[in-house]
Amino acid sequence: MGFKMGIVGLPNVGKSTLFNALTRTAAAQAANFPFCTIEPNVGDVAVPDARLDKLASIAGSKQIIPTRMTFVDIAGLVKGASKGEGLGNQFLANIRECDAIAHVLRCFEDGDITHVEGRVDPVADAETIETELMLADLESIEKRRANLVRKLKGNDKEAQQQDRLLAAAQAALESGKPARTVKVDAEDARAWKLLQLLTTKPVLYVCNVAEADAAEGNALSQKVAEMAAAEGNSHVVISARIEEEISQLDDEEAQMFLGEMGLTEAGLDRLIRAGYALLHLETYFTVGPKEARAWTIRQGTLAPQAAGVIHGDFEKGFIRAETIAYDDYVALGGEQGAKEAGKMRSEGKSYVVKDGDVMHFLFNT
Repeated sequence: MGFKMGIVGLPNVGKSTLFNALTRTAAAQAANFPFCTIEPNVGDVAVPDARLDKLASIAGSKQIIPTRMTFVDIAGLVKGASKGEGLGNQFLANIRECDAIAHVLRCFEDGDITHVEGRVDPVADAETIETELMLADLESIEKRRANLVRKLKGNDKEAQQQDRLLAAAQAALESGKPARTVKVDAEDARAWKLLQLLTTKPVLYVCNVAEADAAEGNALSQKVAEMAAAEGNSHVVISARIEEEISQLDDEEAQMFLGEMGLTEAGLDRLIRAGYALLHLETYFTVGPKEARAWTIRQGTLAPQAAGVIHGDFEKGFIRAETIAYDDYVALGGEQGAKEAGKMRSEGKSYVVKDGDVMHFLFNT
């Protein structure tokens, strides 16, 4: 299981440059004019995880298969998108299909790169896009509630639940707050998700800074950090241009380049980790002589459902999961050492899989 994150932002903030770095391609055209990205570019990228390499080394695995995540480079948004301005309708449809939003904000000054609003103000840029998404949600809610009237008169319970949730979202939006601020009970969680409101999507602010500010950020990225903290959202600071350069280098050259820039790791690694945290995701591993492989699950996933990520039959016929914690696997030199030390556990259907678990599933066919 992976997830799909939409890269959004106003034109000319560095979205396509970031996408190029993420996918290690030049598929997304980066040009100094609005709407250079017409169709959304989609890229599957490997999730970097040093633990996987360590496990493969211990087990002598012939193949290493990381888990993957999908990024979507979505056409630039302008004020009025909720009313169809620019590529508004297409933008809104594309973002609706994503699990989360990576909102790229321009936190650099460059006279050679025009800003669609004629100024550099990342907080105002964030507010522009949030406002357009909120307006689009309000329009959608009003239409949906009007369409529910007949069913409500017939006391349709599903319609009543839907209308109640839409009303809660509408109240939040009309008070100037995104729909994700609405507290939803567990019994309403599924129906709430099916509403597919744009402002329920988790947001990660990506501060795109100049190369010289990549290590520490700057005054503009600090303003974004304060905004994100006030909203309860996350942020990362990266230089999309540096990341694009690094993506074209081999590992050794990349490490040397990072060192010269005063960076300890690539900004993309921080971005991916932040994305994982944003959607409450974690990783478990399967390890053997043939391959070492990482699998993505949501936090709180039970063993049978974790097995189902590999294959549906694993979940249906689940018997038990032989489980070793990552630290134990490494410290004891692999599966045999963990067995001998009593660190391999047999876990049943109620076991909540932990991040880093090394697992082997037994199931009925």
